[in-house]
Amino acid sequence: MKPETGSASKSRRRGSLRNRILLALLGYVALLSVVVIAQGFLVHERAERLVWRTMLSSELDHTVERMHGDPGYRWVNTNNMSLYDGLGTIPPALQGVGPGLHDDIVIGDRIYVVMVRETDGRPLMLALDVTDFEQREVHTAVRVVGVALALIVLLGLLVAWATNRMVRPLSRMAQQISGLRPDLPAQHVDVHGAASSELHVIADALNDYLQRNDRFVERERVFIDAASHELRTPIAVIAGSTELALQQPDLPTPARHHLTRIRRTSRDVEGLISLLLVLAKDPARLSQSGERVALDALLPDIIEDHRHLTRDKALAITLASSEPVEIVAPLPIVQAAIGNLLRNAIEHSDRGEITVRLEKPATVVIVDPGHGMSPEEISAIYARMARGGGSSRGDGGSDGIGLDLISRLCEHLGWQLSIASDEGRGTTTTLMFGR
Repeated sequence: MKPETGSASKSRRRGSLRNRILLALLGYVALLSVVVIAQGFLVHERAERLVWRTMLSSELDHTVERMHGDPGYRWVNTNNMSLYDGLGTIPPALQGVGPGLHDDIVIGDRIYVVMVRETDGRPLMLALDVTDFEQREVHTAVRVVGVALALIVLLGLLVAWATNRMVRPLSRMAQQISGLRPDLPAQHVDVHGAASSELHVIADALNDYLQRNDRFVERERVFIDAASHELRTPIAVIAGSTELALQQPDLPTPARHHLTRIRRTSRDVEGLISLLLVLAKDPARLSQSGERVALDALLPDIIEDHRHLTRDKALAITLASSEPVEIVAPLPIVQAAIGNLLRNAIEHSDRGEITVRLEKPATVVIVDPGHGMSPEEISAIYARMARGGGSSRGDGGSDGIGLDLISRLCEHLGWQLSIASDEGRGTTTTLMFGR
């Protein structure tokens, strides 16, 4: 997966700053509206009860005063107010109601507010019909809620517009930053003159970093180019001179043996240089410059190149039959990776048979009969590989260019390297190439 795609996917999962600000402000507006409406209804209910209590208490005081002053006084019910003094029939809804103010009492199909008071040993109930008032109150509440919802929608649109206007410079900067490419020099981030001072500070700091990074990359490029030329040239001279010296017919056997070792070592150093240079290059460019490599045809050559390492050991190398498998990768790097894994297997085995097999999809498996490793030793190797430090197998041998470099190479090119071993039963090394 390309880094840009991963970054875009993570950005989508996290959500944009604009959406977060918008949701936060809308949530605040909605919560504030709910609190205001709830507080309004609460104040309304308290004021309503206070009005009913004051009005009914005043009417009851006047009625009781009239009853005490005029024994012949009789209350006459009106269209919206009725008095029950305990001498006549009391509606079932009022039976058992204690002293005090009671609202939302339904008598028949009407809604009443009732004030109950004990007078001369009997209950005195004054009921006020508030059905029409309650209906108007419901209509008013519906209108208030509708106005509140309309206000929330209006404020939401206003907040969205303001948020877009506020976040637009930051979004433009984010798009510019996401479009930066590590392989292009002289890149910079522009900020509109009307942007906030914080964005200008960020842009200036980022542009300063980009300039310093350009200088650093240029120094690295010059070093890599110089190192590639200056290191390869003496290695080529040593290899060429060794080949010419080995062609001499009267060359003594000890000298021929030493020259052979020099030639072999020069090839190994050349492979090491190629590997290090690969690690310094962009993987995307490496994939473009790769070539088709037939692993089934390459493995026999690698095995023959390393067979001389088994001359002093009772050790054989066997290549299992395999189907044709091709990959696209730099040929010298593939040779160096498989060759060093095979060399490690040879150096850590004394006798028996090393099996090399090719599996699909594009996987090379090397099984050696060496001493094997304990789980702790394998964990230590993986830890050193993760740290990028020097590595050696548990039995104290050398690992050629080192498993740490092989692991870095695999991570750089998208390959996978795994090691499985049982102590005393050998080691299985698996190298899985990309498609």
